[in-house]
Amino acid sequence: MGMLEGKVVLVTGGGNGIGRECALIAAREGAKVVVNDLGGGLKGGDPGDSGPAEMVAAEIRAAGGEAVSNSESVTSMTAVKGMVEQALDTFGGLHGVINPAGILRDGMFHKMSEEDWDRVIEVHLRGTFNVCRATIEHFRNQEEGAYVLFTSTSGIIGNIGQTNYGAAKMGIAGLSRIIAMEGASKNVRCNCLAPVAWTRMTQSVPVKDEAQAARRAQMAANIRADQPARFSVALLTDQARKVTGQIFGSSGENIILYSQPRPIHTASKPEGWTVETILSEALPSMQDKFYSLERLPLPPDPKKAVAKAG
Repeated sequence: MGMLEGKVVLVTGGGNGIGRECALIAAREGAKVVVNDLGGGLKGGDPGDSGPAEMVAAEIRAAGGEAVSNSESVTSMTAVKGMVEQALDTFGGLHGVINPAGILRDGMFHKMSEEDWDRVIEVHLRGTFNVCRATIEHFRNQEEGAYVLFTSTSGIIGNIGQTNYGAAKMGIAGLSRIIAMEGASKNVRCNCLAPVAWTRMTQSVPVKDEAQAARRAQMAANIRADQPARFSVALLTDQARKVTGQIFGSSGENIILYSQPRPIHTASKPEGWTVETILSEALPSMQDKFYSLERLPLPPDPKKAVAKAG
C-alpha cells in the first residue's frame, strides 16, 4: 500500500518538469491524481495544449493508477474551481495540492515591461492564490488538507534578472506561512519548497560566463526533477502531518530547511535617534550582520556529506 492510498491530489503544471514527476510519484504512492497543465510555452501567453497533461494522466492509467487531465489555467479562478469540481466529481474527494505551475519572463529590472511583470505575478502569485482559495474551504470543512506551494531561491536569496519572478516567489512564501497559521486548528497544512532541478525553466536562464556554464553542467548531471518531486509528495502524507509552515529546499539529494526572517539585532536609544546618530551609531552597530549581495555557494556533494539521523 502506498503512502497516499485513498487520497486525491491536484498537481498543477503537471505536464512537464517537477510537476510531471510529482503527478507520477503521487500516483505510484496510491493517490488518484488530477493532472493540470495549460500546455503553453515557458513564457506563457500562448493558447496552450491539452497534450502534456493528458500524456501524463495516460501514463498513470497505463501503469494501473487513476488519473484525469485538465488543461485550464491557474490564472482563472473559475478554471481552478473547475479543477476542484473535477476532482470531487471524478474521484469523490480532494486531500492535497502540489502547485509548481509557472512561467518565466526574465530581464533586468530597469528594462522590464509592465506586461512581463504583470504576467509573471499573475501566473505565480495570483495563480497560487487561486489554487489555495478554491480549495481552502473544502479542506477546512473536512478538517484535512495539505498544500505544497513553490517558492524559489530567486526570492529567498535573490537572482539578477528575475525581479518579477523573485517578488512573486517571496510573496508565495508569505502566503504559505499564513495559510499554515490559519489552518492549524483545522488540520490544514501548508509548506513551500524552493527546488533546484534541471528542467526547461532552469535551462532557459542565460549562461553569461564559464562559472555559470560549469554550474549548469553540474545541474544537468546531478540535479533531477524527480528529487524535489519525491519531497513534495512526502509532505502530503499523513506521516508528515506535524510538518507545516516551513520553507524547504531540494537540490539533488540535499533536503534543505530555510530560515525565516526574524529580528537579529536591535539598536535602541531611549532619548531618541537623530539622522546623525543613526548614521554614526545604529547602522555601524549592525553592519557586521548585513547580508552580502552574493548568492549562496553550491550545496555540498551528497556523497561527501554526512547524513544526520533525526
